[in-house]
Amino acid sequence: MEPIRVLLVDDHPLYREGLRTLLASAADAEVVGEAATGSEAVERALALQPDVVVMDLQMPDGNGVEATRRITETSPHMGVLVLTMFEDDDSVFAAMRAGARGYLLKGSDHEETLRAIRAVAAGDAIFGPAVAHRLMAFFAAGHAGPPQAFPELTDREREVLELIAQGESNAAIAARLVISQKTVRNHVSNIFTKLRVTDRAHAIVRAREAGLGSRPPMS
Repeated sequence: MEPIRVLLVDDHPLYREGLRTLLASAADAEVVGEAATGSEAVERALALQPDVVVMDLQMPDGNGVEATRRITETSPHMGVLVLTMFEDDDSVFAAMRAGARGYLLKGSDHEETLRAIRAVAAGDAIFGPAVAHRLMAFFAAGHAGPPQAFPELTDREREVLELIAQGESNAAIAARLVISQKTVRNHVSNIFTKLRVTDRAHAIVRAREAGLGSRPPMS
């Protein structure tokens, strides 16, 4: 059988080296390329046509969720396995919505990682034990769908973020919500702090990953 062709995507060279060494020990898998940013991941996936993309979530120049979405939209035959440090519900569901077939936490043992790569290559969906436990607990609690995006935000901050994700300026947001621009700036500052982002572009990416900004602008 042909080996599973794997593209490694992570901005830490030492972590990629560890994965490369692991896959070199497996007779049924081979690393065909590497990328350190989200945009590189999309370009290399298109050029190399791997069977599996092992994807980190937090990277410069485009994050892993957006890269996953672009890869699965243009090349649905590729399987994306997220391998990350983030196990919060927002990250898990964002990756699932983007089309990831698997989700593992960094720190998973070698056998678990290889098993996940093989499963994703075969078209299966797979989640590491910690993530599977979170998913089971979430649905056992009676949730009908993904949790509300960014529960740390107040209702007003969520309104402001929705408008930011729609591309509205601070002045336009102030006019729509009938509040002062200073109040809008305060809300924006709080949103950046709570979402742990440094600029408006990053906030828009996070918001759109969570499904915000899809509604038409308020009249």
